[in-house]
Amino acid sequence: YLELLETTNFCLCGQEVLNIFGLESKVVTKSLFSGCFTFTGGKDRRSGLILTIPLCTEQTSMEELSSTLDYLLGIPSDKCKARGFTVIVDGRKSQWNIVKTVVLMLQNVIPAEVSLVCVVKPDEFWDKKVTHFCFWKEKDRLGFEVILVSANKLTRYIEPCQLTDEFGGSLVYDHIDWVNKRLVFEKFTKESSSLLDELVVINDSEKSSQLDKERPPDCNFLPSLDPETVLQTGHELLSELQQRRFNGAEGGGVAWSPMDDELLAQPQVMKLLDSLREQYTKYQEVCRQRSKRSQLEDIQTKVMQVVNWLEGPGTEQLRTQWGIGDSIRASQALQQKHEEIESQHSEWFAVYVELNQQIAALLSAGDEEDLVELKGLQQQLSDVCYRQASQLESRQNVLQSAHEFHGTAQDLSQQLDGLLGMLCADVAPADGAAIQQTLKHLEEKLKSVEGALVGLREKGQVLMDQMSNQTSWSYGKDVPIDNKDNVDHIQGVMEDMQLRKQRCEDMVDVRRLKMLQMVQLFKCEEDASQAVEWLGELLDALLKTHIRLGDDSQETKVLLEKHKKFVDVAQSTYDYGRQLLQATVVLCQSLRCSTRSSGDTLPRLNRVWKQFTVTTEERVHRLEMACSFHTAAEKGDLPVEVEQETYEEVETVGKALLDRLTVPVIFPDG
Repeated sequence: YLELLETTNFCLCGQEVLNIFGLESKVVTKSLFSGCFTFTGGKDRRSGLILTIPLCTEQTSMEELSSTLDYLLGIPSDKCKARGFTVIVDGRKSQWNIVKTVVLMLQNVIPAEVSLVCVVKPDEFWDKKVTHFCFWKEKDRLGFEVILVSANKLTRYIEPCQLTDEFGGSLVYDHIDWVNKRLVFEKFTKESSSLLDELVVINDSEKSSQLDKERPPDCNFLPSLDPETVLQTGHELLSELQQRRFNGAEGGGVAWSPMDDELLAQPQVMKLLDSLREQYTKYQEVCRQRSKRSQLEDIQTKVMQVVNWLEGPGTEQLRTQWGIGDSIRASQALQQKHEEIESQHSEWFAVYVELNQQIAALLSAGDEEDLVELKGLQQQLSDVCYRQASQLESRQNVLQSAHEFHGTAQDLSQQLDGLLGMLCADVAPADGAAIQQTLKHLEEKLKSVEGALVGLREKGQVLMDQMSNQTSWSYGKDVPIDNKDNVDHIQGVMEDMQLRKQRCEDMVDVRRLKMLQMVQLFKCEEDASQAVEWLGELLDALLKTHIRLGDDSQETKVLLEKHKKFVDVAQSTYDYGRQLLQATVVLCQSLRCSTRSSGDTLPRLNRVWKQFTVTTEERVHRLEMACSFHTAAEKGDLPVEVEQETYEEVETVGKALLDRLTVPVIFPDG
């Protein structure tokens, strides 16, 4: 019979059909498919259903017929059963003893529901045997009336429109289609009932778990069937029931089916759908609550993971990284290490952002009972993350300030080294301008060092302030940070730079004094040379312009007075030159540069002064002789004797003066 089931073009295989009916015996399924019992949908004149039992020549098992009959009689409603059944036993292809057995079986199974049994006989086969058993005489014992009738006379008892064509009627009935639709109905009924029971258990279990908070819900208990699929099957079945298209008569007349409202098919499907929808709605709410609870638990787990890592390993990483290094290279290494720590924190901060978005979504659509817990989780997560981010930023600021501090210290150290190098080098300037330029360069260097030292102090103070505001947070507690070594290092660097700067300032003062002395030395040498030039100019003027001796004694005396003043000026110039040269000697001794001394300036000065002295003495002698000459010549109205003597005196002085004038004022050798 499994082969029979699988060759009838049903949508279900034979084994699935057996599973749907779920009968202890498989005979019902075989009987249904073979057509041993059928409700064609026809009714007798009392509106009772007509049950057709087509018999065949093969021996039919009474157990099979009885089980099938029990199944079919469970389909109609009680109201329909109360109207009774008319049973048509088609014995045209069967034997008499089988017919008799079937009639007796009806007596044993449903004597109260059967009102009439029409046995369709063959035309001639049973004539001689009927006399052995008269059904009409057994009516009281059987409980129903039995009529032997030929097929063409069956319409006397049942209307032709309620009979199928095999009995000469016009009722359209497709047994295979009826079985197929019945399978769908049975399948839906079985699945929906089973699913309904499961949903009720799940919903009740969820309700109990909500009342008893300590008992965890059984989240692993899921329905064995897909509710959406079962509901869709039920809606499709209900639609077909309502349209009465169970026999597939799309183009022809609509066939009657025993799965009419009268047989409780449609009401039963509707009732199952209503119950299933109700429980499925509750189940969806249960699933939503489960999903929300699962999501909440997952969020809580992730939140605790983030919190535990940030307050544990994350804080420990920061707590062990509080140094500032002792150089730029060391601070750069610490910054690189801090970037690695920040990278690890970034992964957890990304989880924080994702969790915060999930919590915000749940808060916007969450229930009142979850708001407090969600807000608590959100607040806890935000507090920990912001606190950790603040510590990371604080540490980054400290490292940045440390890097700037060490950079400024290194620049200042290089400036001090350069200044010290300038101060330690020998100074051999060519002139005073070079000395002034060197002094200006030293002053600029010192000013730059002072500015760098001020910047170093400011950066050091900022760094110490930042470190004093640092605190570590470990497992919910403030942990003070010992920055004594870092502070001592910063103060030590600043003090060392201050000492080095002070030493350089002292050396600059010494170098400044020495250079000022050198400026004075160059100035003295320059002025001494100028004095020599002035004396030379005075000598030249004396030789070239101071040649007149006067036309009388009075003029000569005036020239002599002017010459004395001229000599006084020359004497002052000479004395000034001598003083400058003496100062030069003193400065050279102070500067320890004996090689310079007075150079050739002093010999030149003495030589020019000697020439000037010789020349001025000669000029004085000539003016005095000229004065004597003019004085003697100007004597008049003297006695003859005296006049003669005076004339001789004038002649003697005149000749002596003329002789003096023929001699050079100064000889070529000076």
